Amino acid sequence: MPRFRIEWGETMPVDDSRISGFYALDANERRKIIADYTGIGLDEMSAWSNPDSMDADTADRMIENVVGRYSLPVGIGMNFLVDGIPRLIPFCVEESSIVAAASNIAKRAHPCGGFQTEMDPPLMIGQLQILDVDDIPAAIDAIESEKFSIIERCNDIESTMIRLGGGCKDIRCRTLETESQTMLIVHLVVDTRDAMGANAVNTMAERAAPWFESLTGGRVLLRILSNLATERLARATVRLSPEAISSKGDAEEGRRIIEDIILAYEFADADPWRAATHNKGIMNAVSSIGVACGQDWRAIEAGAHAYAALSGRYRSMTRWWIDGDGWINGSIEIPLAVGTVGGASKVHPVARLNLRLADVDGSQDLASLMACAGLAQNLGAMRALATKGIQAGHMRLHLRNMVISAGADGDEIDDVADAVRNHGGAITQSLVDTMLAKHRQI
Repeated sequence: MPRFRIEWGETMPVDDSRISGFYALDANERRKIIADYTGIGLDEMSAWSNPDSMDADTADRMIENVVGRYSLPVGIGMNFLVDGIPRLIPFCVEESSIVAAASNIAKRAHPCGGFQTEMDPPLMIGQLQILDVDDIPAAIDAIESEKFSIIERCNDIESTMIRLGGGCKDIRCRTLETESQTMLIVHLVVDTRDAMGANAVNTMAERAAPWFESLTGGRVLLRILSNLATERLARATVRLSPEAISSKGDAEEGRRIIEDIILAYEFADADPWRAATHNKGIMNAVSSIGVACGQDWRAIEAGAHAYAALSGRYRSMTRWWIDGDGWINGSIEIPLAVGTVGGASKVHPVARLNLRLADVDGSQDLASLMACAGLAQNLGAMRALATKGIQAGHMRLHLRNMVISAGADGDEIDDVADAVRNHGGAITQSLVDTMLAKHRQI
């Protein structure tokens, strides 16, 4: 999609980035529209349509003991306006309703100004666990006195990351009391630029270990990065009017829905059992984009959930409130260690194509899209829960999968799905099985 910023005045500007009825088209028609919007040629989109887009040799090089490959759908998050710029966002996920829910909230937020973001610099933490130190205060003093020298030595290697302004930026010490002893923990704070940074940080920590042993007289055991990337936070905010929240553009209905959404949020923020599912919904979007763009989504999940519990109590990853105008406001602050150089983002052909689709400009830009999508997904889930319930929309979108699992194929799939919808009432697998049997008797 061509990058252009929407300037806001007293009226909503014309924006042709919104694609009406995209969901109703077939995959080939959708790809043609995406080609027009992004400038990506249809031939270049072959990675989306070819189940063998990652060949067997590539798969065999990526991990060990390879026996095959596994495909997941790639869907497009629509309607996102991020920092005044219309964006398309790729999701790779197996669960129905995720893409639709995020796109729906993005559509509602669009005339209200969309999403605003703020990114920390791409700093990662490498940890060194130093044991058997006789005098920890003296060891910390020794490290502090040599800190700048150690930083220079860490960065004294041939590295594109360092040449681009990255590298070790700080060294911090802390003590940790355990059952067996008091440990000295050293944090190397490393600017990884557009890389996720795991390999660079781990290499630097291992290289520095003998220097810290010499300074402290202790023994370095573990030297590895932390996935709790507290120095690399992504923040996004959104603000919606009651009319935008309402299904009918009715301000009174919107205010009632907003009040119930706030109560749903307060439940999640106060109760860890609810927070687990609440935050899982946020990560439905964040991790789906991570998978689509070749990121280490397990590291992203670990860091996000750890950050949600950093206060000592597991809480909501988002915050929601009502402002003086009666509009609902939301914010998210989440560690997002992502990269656009190296790793699967450069090896996997679909990941490369998805990054092009999103017109991603570096790791912080990718993190901004993930934070916005997580915020949208969260509001979409709470809005559904506060109105008609989560199952109505989810089961409607999941219905085709249920029909296929019942054994339908070809034209039967849509025919039986339509029959189930027209039947009314709760959608269950038993009902789907019955309707398929009736369809085959016709």
